[in-house]
Amino acid sequence: MPIRPLIVVSICLLGAADASAQLRLPGVQLPQLPLNLQPLRDTGRLLERTDIGDLTSSRLKQVASLLRQHRDVLEPDPRGEPVVRHEILAWSPSEAGLAAARAAGLTVVEAEAGASTVVLRVPAQMDTAAMLERLRQRDPDGVYDFNHVYTGSAAQPMDPPSSGTQDPQAALPHATGALRIGLVDSGIAREHEVFERARIQPWGCDGKDHPSAHGTAVAALMVGRAGRFRGVAPQAVLYAADIYCDSATGGSAARIAAALDWLAREQVAVINLSLVGPPNQILERVVAGMVKRGHLLVAAVGNDGPAAPPLYPASYPGVVGVSGVDKRGQPLPEAARGPQVMFAAPGNQMVSAAIGNPPYRTVRGTSFASPVVAALLADGLRQPSPAGAQRALAEAAKNASGNASGVPNPEVGYGVLGAAYRTDPSGFR
Repeated sequence: MPIRPLIVVSICLLGAADASAQLRLPGVQLPQLPLNLQPLRDTGRLLERTDIGDLTSSRLKQVASLLRQHRDVLEPDPRGEPVVRHEILAWSPSEAGLAAARAAGLTVVEAEAGASTVVLRVPAQMDTAAMLERLRQRDPDGVYDFNHVYTGSAAQPMDPPSSGTQDPQAALPHATGALRIGLVDSGIAREHEVFERARIQPWGCDGKDHPSAHGTAVAALMVGRAGRFRGVAPQAVLYAADIYCDSATGGSAARIAAALDWLAREQVAVINLSLVGPPNQILERVVAGMVKRGHLLVAAVGNDGPAAPPLYPASYPGVVGVSGVDKRGQPLPEAARGPQVMFAAPGNQMVSAAIGNPPYRTVRGTSFASPVVAALLADGLRQPSPAGAQRALAEAAKNASGNASGVPNPEVGYGVLGAAYRTDPSGFR
């Protein structure tokens, strides 16, 4: 069942909308229960000491850089978070809301196939904040927000992406019982050796490949396999949505919603999102619809530090928030803390696939813990099911380590999963 339709309203200036967050999956009966891509050094040793200030400020630096470099298409909301210029989002607007938009001179643009979104463009001189307020007043039952831009849950900046023409794989059969995992991220370098036998169904970017370091590393941890490297579920079919496409406006709430809509239509039960950003009312509604239908959305909690405000989508109700730990099972110092943390997984002192030379690099951050948990959960939830999702989470909580109390804590939640899937850099000297 596809998610409910969205409307994208194009305007100029911005206002803010806050979303409240409850941080647990309602009704789940559990027992009492950043990108850092470092080249592998010649010595094969990991970076033992890291400036925590550099790590926790990297997202803010990335946001500032995006806004500085792409002023023509991005601007900050009142909280300083990046949004797509000239756009706001609406959730299932009423006829009154659409009428108000048209009366204000907005132009309707045809929705792209399969995305359930519509763009409304308006003259650039119109004030976005005033228009947003006007729409909310004229349609008080409607839900409107900005088109926020979300970034990879990165401990440090990524390698620059590369572009190329996609050689599309044939559409993969929709096998009801097959192990399938969803990924909402940036592009994957599918020519990498770890994906030689992988089955990847791509989506987005109008049929072109835009490989990126982040998407490649995350996907490899899920389905990659080569002589010295093995992801958690190389036998699975990966349904991979690229929501960035090397675009300055990539990673927007509208693109995330469209990707989730596609994955809902494909009945992919478990979906990884190694993305972080501010609360957004539209994205919250989309996520709630997926959770209600029995999907498990697994998301990185972010690397802004233990005292940072919650990041989203990990902090939305029902999302499986994942933190990262080192090889001793200790939480990464830069990882977020709080009730949004449901599990933890390896997020440091490990390698994954990389673009270029060397083809493997050390990775660090909650971005790389989240896909481990998603791939582990996928085997227990082949089809979306509210009851099945509860059972899969309960089983995972039972098998987690590092928290014998059975009560979730703000550092590792119910405990650590997937420690055996940490690929140590020592084997890549």
